[in-house]
Amino acid sequence: MDFNVKKLASGAGQFFTRAVQYTEEKLGQAERTELDAHFENLMSRADCTKNWTEKIYRQTEVLLQPNPIDHTGARIEEFLYEKLDRKVPCRVTNAELLGHYMEDAAREFGAGSPYGSTLIKVGECERHLGASEREFLQTASISFLNPLRNFLEGDWRTISKERRLLENLRLDLDACKARLKKAKVAEAKAAVCVHAPDFQETRPRNYVLSASASALWTEEVEKAEQELRVAQTEFDRQAEVTRLLLEGISSTHVNHLRCLNEFVEAQAVYYKQCHLHMQELQKELGRMPNAFAINSIHSAGPGGSAADGELSPVETDTLKIEEVQAPATGTRKAKVLYDYDAADSSELSLLADELITVYTVPGMDSDWLIGERGNHKGKVPVTYLELLS
Repeated sequence: MDFNVKKLASGAGQFFTRAVQYTEEKLGQAERTELDAHFENLMSRADCTKNWTEKIYRQTEVLLQPNPIDHTGARIEEFLYEKLDRKVPCRVTNAELLGHYMEDAAREFGAGSPYGSTLIKVGECERHLGASEREFLQTASISFLNPLRNFLEGDWRTISKERRLLENLRLDLDACKARLKKAKVAEAKAAVCVHAPDFQETRPRNYVLSASASALWTEEVEKAEQELRVAQTEFDRQAEVTRLLLEGISSTHVNHLRCLNEFVEAQAVYYKQCHLHMQELQKELGRMPNAFAINSIHSAGPGGSAADGELSPVETDTLKIEEVQAPATGTRKAKVLYDYDAADSSELSLLADELITVYTVPGMDSDWLIGERGNHKGKVPVTYLELLS
């Protein structure tokens, strides 16, 4: 192979000079060119932005993919598809998988049975929840994770590269300053020997050598001054480039603020959809026959009536709400937690945060209470209420 020995030697010499300068600075034996306070503040702000962006990015990944094993596998899969220039396939979420399992189990147990029909309803809800989760994951990844990753892998790498180059040029500049200082001190000493020779103790030959050395040191000073001017120009140019990049951190903050708002919006939509799906599921389950009551029919005596004088589900269903009277004692106030639309005329529609009076009647399903609001009366689900003292 064809090596450029001169370039290699120059690079090695430059590296050695920087190492010496850096070591002497750490030992307090060399002066260091300090950057202005504004520049130092920009670098400190950039470092702070990088550190916290990295932490937020990593923790958001954990939030979106809690299982670290699945997360690692997903990242490897994304990397392979990216290298193959192919689209990453949509993954089935855990909720969707649970929904499929419930529906498959319902077909095995019998869709007409109370347990099977309930499994179908819950499984369908879980699939809806999983679909909402998958949509949220995609939106959050595009609107929030990708911009953060682009900053860390793009802008920050450029800033780091330019800062390293600036530090190297600063070491070169300080090395040139130290070299010029030493050359001037040596030139001054040589000049003293030339202008004040002592012919009684110094031979003429030594005087000639001193004059020659003075000329050499003068030439060395001129060379060092020229190198210092070049180093100062390169350092100033690089400092300006780095400063412009560091000032761009303000634009990064603005961009990340917009992305954060989009992330919050996506999260709010996701949780709202989940809440609506669960509300709908609770309503549907409330309309379905009580499996425990049905089982009590099968466990009753030969006459078909429940033991100990308990009312059968048929008798409970034929309960006429308008004929129910509030007991003298036992009524309570309750706060409505969620909106509820009555399924039939026997139920009472509810609005979130309103206060109603509730009480129980003999033989009524424990999942329901009788609620009164003004002149309106009807059955209300217990799960929608917060009972007050």
